[in-house]
Amino acid sequence: MAKPGYGKRSAPDQRPRTRDDFALLPTRERYVAGFVDHLPDGAAMSVKQLAKQLPLYGQQAISTSLTALSVAGHLRRVRCAAVGTEDETRWVFRTFWSRTARDNEWWNTYLATEQATLAAAPEPKASALYTAPPPPWAPAENPPPAPERPATEQAPEPAAVPQQRHPAQAPDTVPAPPAPETAPAVKAGMSPAYLALARLGRDDHRLTLSADDCAALEAQAAEWLARGVSVDYLTSALTAGLPAKVDSPVGLLRRRLNDKLPPRLPTAGSPSPGAPAPARRLLVECSECGRPGPPQALPDGLCRLCRTAHPGAAEHSPRPSEIADVKAHMTNLRDLLKPV
Repeated sequence: MAKPGYGKRSAPDQRPRTRDDFALLPTRERYVAGFVDHLPDGAAMSVKQLAKQLPLYGQQAISTSLTALSVAGHLRRVRCAAVGTEDETRWVFRTFWSRTARDNEWWNTYLATEQATLAAAPEPKASALYTAPPPPWAPAENPPPAPERPATEQAPEPAAVPQQRHPAQAPDTVPAPPAPETAPAVKAGMSPAYLALARLGRDDHRLTLSADDCAALEAQAAEWLARGVSVDYLTSALTAGLPAKVDSPVGLLRRRLNDKLPPRLPTAGSPSPGAPAPARRLLVECSECGRPGPPQALPDGLCRLCRTAHPGAAEHSPRPSEIADVKAHMTNLRDLLKPV
């Protein structure tokens, strides 16, 4: 699944699934389309993630297939301006998917409606993106159950771990944990700064920290977040350019947290009263090269240069009614070829 707000979005008014879906597509495109069609909304739609799930084809083949599906009228890649400030705009990337093939006029109308909805919606606060905690992590071999995934439900769970280590004792007679110093670490783990530090070891084993290390560095990491940077920015700054061997992860991170501390921007996220609010736009991305533009400028989801180079992009893409006529004609031919 992608991060909240990103990933797949299903278009409305689609026909029910049938065995003949994507029948006119080539084998590879039909295979990719069938997989994407069964993904839930919010699923990651990047070429790299799809290639991991589809072992028959590599990233280049998946990219080519997505471009062909865009030309066939099944998807459009879109970037939306989610949050704007005086000097920064954060973008949300989505892939709108339709099992039913749509022509360019339909996609233009639908994306225009999405643009109007985006413009009318209240603008989210930038601080919500900067300070939102990352999703809880767990080892791949021992994933947490579904009810424990939200961060708000993580606080009461660690207290039960010592009881599970002593099953012979009754629940009402279980003594306090033998290591009381872990309790502050569990509480500190509820903060975005603590979680960001704890996840460093999962991303790079050279930066593995203990619970005490995370608690010791939490205040310094929290100062970064208080200055308006995101958790991703903090993680990138701490992991960039690591040496081949790190003897003391906590010492290295303490120095980087001090030396790379970003400047404080008092006006970040709070534009001046007289400044007009930035327009929240919706742009379609070229399925081939990623160049953005308005829906009308990217028929078949392709920019002018990629449309000229793509062999399957005609000047006028087939309408859904024409596709249905072709299917009916092929069915009739198969019936005529059947032995009497």
